[in-house]
Formats: sequence, C-alpha cells, structure tokens
Amino acid sequence: MLKPNQYEKDMHAGNIRSRLHNADRIVIKVGSSTITYNNAKPNLTNISRLVRVIADLTNQGKKVVLVTSGAIAIGIGRLDLVKKPDTVREKQAMATVGQCELMNIYSRLFSEYGHIVGQMLLTRDVTENDIRRHNVTNTFESLFHKGIIPIVNENDSVAVEEIKFGENDTLSAIVAKLIKADLLILLSDIEGLYETDPRKNPNAKMISIVEEVTDDIQACAAGAGTERGIGGMVTKLYAGKIATFAGTDMVIANGEDPSIIIDIINGKDVGTLFVSRKRKGERENE
Repeated sequence: MLKPNQYEKDMHAGNIRSRLHNADRIVIKVGSSTITYNNAKPNLTNISRLVRVIADLTNQGKKVVLVTSGAIAIGIGRLDLVKKPDTVREKQAMATVGQCELMNIYSRLFSEYGHIVGQMLLTRDVTENDIRRHNVTNTFESLFHKGIIPIVNENDSVAVEEIKFGENDTLSAIVAKLIKADLLILLSDIEGLYETDPRKNPNAKMISIVEEVTDDIQACAAGAGTERGIGGMVTKLYAGKIATFAGTDMVIANGEDPSIIIDIINGKDVGTLFVSRKRKGERENE
C-alpha cells in the first residue's frame, strides 16, 4: 500500500501530466540518433512514424513545429563517408547536401497525409535581434494560419561559432518561447533524466517530474550524446530552463519509437516532465 505522501505525489504528477492533452501549440525536437542509423543513412521507419504522429496532431487542430537535427549526418550518409568531417567547412558542405535530402524526405512523407511543410533555417543572431525575431515570429504565425507545418533546423551550412545555437535542444526551446508553445518534446536516445548515468549504473532511477531545475537536478546531468548527435543531458536541462521560464512544459523521452509522442500528450508517465513556471494566461499578458 502506498504511503500517503507517495500517493499525494503520484496524484500530483498525474494531474500535471493530464493537462498535456490540452496542449495546443507543440514543438517536437528530434535528434540525429532518432532519424538516422549508425551508418548515417536515414531511418525511414522512424521518420515515417514521426510524420504520421505530427500529421494526426495537425488534423486535430493542434499547431506543431518540428525541430529536426540530422542534416550533417544524412549528408555524410548520402556521400557514403566513413566518418564525420573534422573541419567546419566540410561539415557545412555536408549540411547543404543533408538538408536537401532531409527536407525532401519530410515533404514527400507529409504530402502522403495531405500536409504541406515549410522550411525555416535559423541562427542565433536572428533570434537575438528584435526586428529579425519579430519577423521570425510572424513567419510562424503565417504558416500556422495557412495550415503549413514548420520544419526548423539550425542553418549549419553558414553558421559559425559566433552565431550558432550549438545544438538543437536550445534551438527548440527558443522556438517554443517564440511561438508561446504549451509543450516542448525532446526526443533523443535516452528515456529521460536519471538520478545517475544509466549507462554506468544499470539500477539508476529515472526522475518522472522536475518542478525546478535546481543544483541537485543539474548534478544528475552527465555525459554527451552519441556519435551522430552532440546534445547531452546538460543541454537538455538548459533547454528546460528556457522553456519552463517561458511558460512551456517540456518532456524528455526516448525517440526510438516516435509514437511515444501520443503517450506523452495522453498524460502517460513516460519520460521526464519539466513543469512550466507560468500559466498560459500569464504568457498571453506579457
């Protein structure tokens, strides 16, 4: 039998997760490990599942933005390179090839469900400049109004250190803030935030809900991403701070099967939920 305090915690967690079903504006970020294989070829099964879920959410009237990594990885796979390039100019060249391949795949698959997609390539300087940021926000609103699904990536083909977000976890949180999203979902190669590194400790316990990113929570973050991605848990916690302070709930979950998005929105206890620090009414009054 559950202790009263544990019962109250579980009820509290269930109430918070249940509200995700009402999320109207949703940002979904997928890492390279979700949409590519180890050989850098596109994982068409996962991409198809992802597209199907987003198309269905859009059919429900929800406004969904897809933030996708994978341009460099798919460029590498398209050119059958043995390993990831070392120099910036080579990576940028791979991004030009991979971005075309990636958007072609997304556009073709979404069209099978009757949806049109629009590509947005961003760099940090765009979101930090008032006029450019306003223009980006207007573009999102125009796409939503016309029923077009925005697909966002960092502009890796031209970005240099001074204007890079660094990884798409941060970019997705900034996009969530720009569109005043209700929910941000980060799909990666990990199930969520653990108390210790599960790759080193098989008995590590996953944290279901984080109501504030404290020093103790940050101490749980360690390690880096896979060879196909660069985002580790540290970057996801940083994204969590941006999103939750802007009024967006955020969930970190395993993207091995993108259908998990439906479980998240239906309030199931999957992944780690970071609770927003504001409510929708407060955001709208800003």
